[in-house]
Amino acid sequence: MVKGPSVVTRDATINLHKRLHGVGFKKKAPRAIAEIKKFVSLKMGTKDVRVDSELNKYVWQKGIRNVPYRVRVRMSRRINDDDDEEGEASLYTHVQVVPVESFKGLIDETVDETVADEE
Repeated sequence: MVKGPSVVTRDATINLHKRLHGVGFKKKAPRAIAEIKKFVSLKMGTKDVRVDSELNKYVWQKGIRNVPYRVRVRMSRRINDDDDEEGEASLYTHVQVVPVESFKGLIDETVDETVADEE
């Protein structure tokens, strides 16, 4: 069995409100994107994190100052076809927004690959 990171997809809720406390108004949305990348990098173990345009629009939808308190994301660790490197460097994480009605009672969970491909 191969040790180390493999291709996997996970759903998680990120509380942006606590990560952006004390940040100035004109830096909130850019810092939110940076905090999402930091969170995903820590959870998925890849340095290369790519944010989907829909997630970017979700964070910026109310402007630079009024960032949503929470965001539900789908993190997909994938193989980088452009790189010739082996090991961890050949993987990247693609982050997408998952629309939810309410954030109550949601837990971090691993998603079945067939379900992730259909959406």
